[in-house]
Amino acid sequence: MKTKPKILITNDDGIDAPGIRHLWNALKDHADLTVVAPSHEQSATGLSITIRQPLHIRKVEWSEGGNAWSVSGTPADCVKLALNVVLSGPPDLIVSGINRGSNAGRNVFYSGTVAGAIEGVMHDIPSIAFSCQEFKNPNFLLVESYVPSIVDYVLTNPMPKGTLLNVNFPKLDNGAIKGFRMTRQGQEFWIENPDMRTHPLEGSAYYWLGAKLAEFDEHEDSDITWLKKGYLTAVPVHVGELTDHVHLSASKNAFERLLAR
Repeated sequence: MKTKPKILITNDDGIDAPGIRHLWNALKDHADLTVVAPSHEQSATGLSITIRQPLHIRKVEWSEGGNAWSVSGTPADCVKLALNVVLSGPPDLIVSGINRGSNAGRNVFYSGTVAGAIEGVMHDIPSIAFSCQEFKNPNFLLVESYVPSIVDYVLTNPMPKGTLLNVNFPKLDNGAIKGFRMTRQGQEFWIENPDMRTHPLEGSAYYWLGAKLAEFDEHEDSDITWLKKGYLTAVPVHVGELTDHVHLSASKNAFERLLAR
């Protein structure tokens, strides 16, 4: 009998979020699953880790007696504790999500969902981030059906070392996904939109940072473009090597000569 792959599930919306339950449900018959997720919402925490306060990990009840733990920290904290405390060995795959809201374009830098997958590939574990473009009422039940095929693809077609797969499901206005595209990352990201308020007793100013999308003239073959057309997008995001080699090659000698004077 074929051995089921071992998969670690995490997210940034918190262990009680509906998206992580749908991710579990999508894979429960296909893999040996372990859930390690934040005890409360950690959206937009990026790859931050907790170093100035203790982390608490707690076993929680889960569907069908599944193995699940909540962590009082970020998605990156969850993956670190899962690999070093919860699991007896590295999993075959880490999946993060399913997030409520898009993580396409350059929002990967802010996303806790994507950070869970980044932490995985930094430990040389294949990883996938799943997100729904729709924020208010994502149709998790429908997108759930596509998860096993994407997971199977990554398990049978290994990603390059240091590369994760960032998957975004489009808004389903007509109840159907129009198609599927492995594509390039777009430029769109959330920019600041500070909203100043006044404390009612002290009279001091405070701010809600707020957010609005910075839109760009996107490449025709980008996740942003295809999502707007109703397509599921998958972007191979490489984080294993961040050096700008073109600039390094062009500027190395001039920089070193200048500093050596």
